[in-house]
Amino acid sequence: MTARAEQRVRHRRRVTTRRAAIAGATALGITGAAIVTTTMLSPAGAASSWPTAQGTKPVSSTIPVSGTYDGGYKRFHGAGELGGTGQDEGQDPIFKLADGAVLKNVILGAPAADGIHCMGSCTLQNVWWEDVGEDAATFKGKSSSAVYTVHGGGARKADDKVFQFNGAGKLVVTEFQVSDFGKLVRTCGNCSTQYKNRQVIINDVDVTAPGKSIVGINANFGETAALRNVRIHGDSGKKIKPCTRFQGNNTGKEPKELGTGPDGTHCLYTASDLIYK
Repeated sequence: MTARAEQRVRHRRRVTTRRAAIAGATALGITGAAIVTTTMLSPAGAASSWPTAQGTKPVSSTIPVSGTYDGGYKRFHGAGELGGTGQDEGQDPIFKLADGAVLKNVILGAPAADGIHCMGSCTLQNVWWEDVGEDAATFKGKSSSAVYTVHGGGARKADDKVFQFNGAGKLVVTEFQVSDFGKLVRTCGNCSTQYKNRQVIINDVDVTAPGKSIVGINANFGETAALRNVRIHGDSGKKIKPCTRFQGNNTGKEPKELGTGPDGTHCLYTASDLIYK
């Protein structure tokens, strides 16, 4: 084969790979900016190494973010009023992101208060939680078109939830890693204001035991969770629940668990989407 012919073959393969990635993203229901994020994914494999902190910054009052904030891999931790270590609901966050904001290259140390609040669509890129406080991040947008993207990064030591999905719209988690946790993602089961048809997409993620569940959703609100390329480490007994369905409410009562596992309607995955290592 000539060099020019080889070049044509390589070019065709690149186009095919990109089309396949976009087709896969579309099958998961990812649109807009989230498709771009998904097509940038590297091939599924081992989780990346945790970064080394480039300095430390105590935070005594919430940092507001609009536009893009690059933390330069500094370690941010709570101080003063944000320096508590409790798990009480309603704590203030270290970062509060406006609609459309991007937070990247940040390490959150302990104490991390209530982590990050996204008030609308947001992107968390290469954000790392060394010791999750109340929650790592809470998504609060009110628009059904809101898209919250978590790309890269990781979280450790979450007594309960890592990502709390209280708002409306879609949450996409890609190339993330989590270990020693309660729940990776939970849509709010008993908020006074509830939203219908929330979507959760988890793709190319490493999960390391101990942990309780990867995602929990409210079936009665029409919510869905799609899992793809999820690698589960150290759970030979398969105790971590991949997807759990609940009966959500707006009264503050503890939601009733309805069932676990794929059902073709709300929990969207097959056995081949989960890789046990």
